[in-house]
Amino acid sequence: MKHALSVTRQQDFAAWYQEVIAEAEMAEESGVRGCMVIKPWGYGIWERIQKLMDARIKAAGVDNCYFPLFIPLSYFAKEAEHVDGFAKEMAVVTHHRLIQDGKGGLVPDPEAKLEEPLIVRPTSETVIGQAMARWIQSWRDLPLLTNQWANVVRWEMRTRMFLRTSEFLWQEGHTAHADKADAMAETLRALEMYRACAEDELAMPVVTGEKPENERFPGAVATYSIEAMMQDGKALQAGTSHYLGTGFAESAGIRYQDKEGQQALCHTTSWGVSTRLIGGVIMTHGDDDGLRVPPAIAPHQIVILPMLRDDDGDAALLAYCEDLRKALAGQIALGEPIRVLLDKRSGKATQKRWGWVKKGVPLILEIGGRDAAGGQVSVVRRDRLYHEGGKVGFVGQAREAFLAQAAVELEDIQRSLYAEARARHDANLRRDITDMAGLEAHFADGNRYPGWVELGWSRPTGDALDVVVQKLKALKLTIRNTPMDAAPVSGLCLLTGQPAVERIYVARAY
Repeated sequence: MKHALSVTRQQDFAAWYQEVIAEAEMAEESGVRGCMVIKPWGYGIWERIQKLMDARIKAAGVDNCYFPLFIPLSYFAKEAEHVDGFAKEMAVVTHHRLIQDGKGGLVPDPEAKLEEPLIVRPTSETVIGQAMARWIQSWRDLPLLTNQWANVVRWEMRTRMFLRTSEFLWQEGHTAHADKADAMAETLRALEMYRACAEDELAMPVVTGEKPENERFPGAVATYSIEAMMQDGKALQAGTSHYLGTGFAESAGIRYQDKEGQQALCHTTSWGVSTRLIGGVIMTHGDDDGLRVPPAIAPHQIVILPMLRDDDGDAALLAYCEDLRKALAGQIALGEPIRVLLDKRSGKATQKRWGWVKKGVPLILEIGGRDAAGGQVSVVRRDRLYHEGGKVGFVGQAREAFLAQAAVELEDIQRSLYAEARARHDANLRRDITDMAGLEAHFADGNRYPGWVELGWSRPTGDALDVVVQKLKALKLTIRNTPMDAAPVSGLCLLTGQPAVERIYVARAY
C-alpha cells in the first residue's frame, strides 16, 4: 500500500502535520514570521466552523458586533493582572507615518509619534469593558451578551500553523450579568456549546473541565476548557470559557443600578475558540494519505470526477455528471443541503483524485463514459480509502442506489470518524498510575505517544501548586483540567501526598 504523503504519522508526527497542511493546500507561509496565508480549502473549513458556531451563539441570544483592532495602552494599564499575562506577546503601534531615510528606505517619522501607544488587539476584554460601561445603566440592561468574530495578534516566539501563530482568527464572547449565578451559568453554557460543536460537528472527542489556578486566563476567577487528545497522545486546549468575577467590571467601571436603586458591579465573562480548531481536526482525523474532513465541516462533502478524454464523448459524460450533481445538491444531509462539486478541470481523473484525497473530501466519485452509459457511479469513502488488498476502495453501484444512500453515507462517515477518535482517546487514557515512579516511567522517552493520565488531585494553591507545576515541567507535563463528569475520588494525591479531592488529567500538550 503506497501512501500519498512522504512521511507517516509514526515516523515523524510533526513533519507529517506540516506535510498535510501543504499537500491539502490549507495554508502557506506569508513572509511575516508567525503569520500564515489561509488558502481556500483551509478557510472553507473555518467558514463551516464559523457558520455552525455562529448559529449556536445567536440561538443563545448573543448579538454579534465589532470592536477596534487598536486598543489604547491606558485601557490595559487599568487591569494590571490582565496586562501582565499578555505583556510579552503584545504588538505595539508607536508612530502613524513613515518618511524616507535618505538611503532608499523608510523609517518612522520622529514627528509622527503617537501621544499614546496603541496595542494591536491580543484580546478585547479592556476595550469591550469600556463600551459596556457606557451601555449598561440599570438592571434592565442586563444581561448584556455580545460576541465578535475577529483577528488577534500575540507575538509568539515558537509558531506552528493553525496551532500557535502570531495572528489568528477567532470569536470572542463577552457578557455582563447582575450576579455570579447568572454569569456562571453563561460561562458553563458557552463551555457546553464548545463541547457540542467539537464532538457533533468536528467529530473530535473532548473533556470539559476547570483549569488549575496557574492556567487561568489573566485576571479570571475561574477558567474552563475543552481538551482534545491528538493522535500522538498530546492534549490540545481547543476552547476556553472564563468567569471574570467583578475585577474587570471594577477597572472599567461596569456598574448598574439594581432594583433597590443601589449601584452594583457587573459580573462578566469571556469565551472563545479559534482557528486552532483546524489544527485539532488535522491531528484528530488525518491519516498517512492526508486530511480526513468530517462531513459537517467539509466545504465539499462530495466531489465528482468525470474521466474526460478530450473527445466527442466528453459532452455526454459531463451532462450525466451535472445531472448527478444537481440530484445530490437537492438532498439534505446532517441538516443542510449536500455540498457537492463537479470538478471539470482538465487533467487525469486519478491525479485529481489524489488531490481531493489529500484534502479529505468525505466521498469521491469517479465516473467514466461506460458508467454514464450504464447509469453507474464509482464511489470511495475517504475514511475507508483502501480495500483489504491495498487498492483504492472504489465501489461501483447504480446511480439511483447511490442517490438513495448518499445522505446516509455522509452521516455514517461523521459518526465513524467520531467513534474512531473516541476509541483512540479511551484506549490512551491511563487511570492506574499510583506513584511518581509510575508517572515518570509512563512518560519516559521510550514511550513515544503516551496519551493522558488521570490522577487524584488535592487542588493545591499558591506556592504548593508552583512546586507541583515545576515537578511536572521537569517531565514536560502539564495539568489539563479537572473533568466535570469524573467519578468520585479517594486516597492521596501522588503529586502532593495530601488527600485527593478531585481528579485531573496530566499530559504533554500543544
